[in-house]
Amino acid sequence: MRPRSLAFAGCSVLLVTLAQLGMRWSMMRLPHPRDLFAGAIAPLPVAILAGAVAAYGASLVCWLVALRHLPLNRAYSILSLSYALVYIAAASLPGLGGSFSLRRSLGVVLVLAGVTLINARKPDSGRA
Repeated sequence: MRPRSLAFAGCSVLLVTLAQLGMRWSMMRLPHPRDLFAGAIAPLPVAILAGAVAAYGASLVCWLVALRHLPLNRAYSILSLSYALVYIAAASLPGLGGSFSLRRSLGVVLVLAGVTLINARKPDSGRA
């Protein structure tokens, strides 16, 4: 695996994580769709939502570059790190409505262990 490809995969994970967090934050502050035209809408949640959608687009570009050089099974497992990061950030940061629990935290540990196992380098067997 090339370090550059891993960097693009990591960038994709970071961007998709930020997109999810931005969407959650925005949607908690925007009115229900049926009430969109009933009154003024705060510009900050709309701007954050637009930024989150842009982050998704940038994440896709990074993902496509990473897929050029990484095997799909490794790349996709790396992408699953975003689940762990979103959980940790949503539970840690104020205003996102998340909380920690033993069961969810154990799930995150299992995801991280799975990513580690899938992406661990095999020891060189001496074969050409």
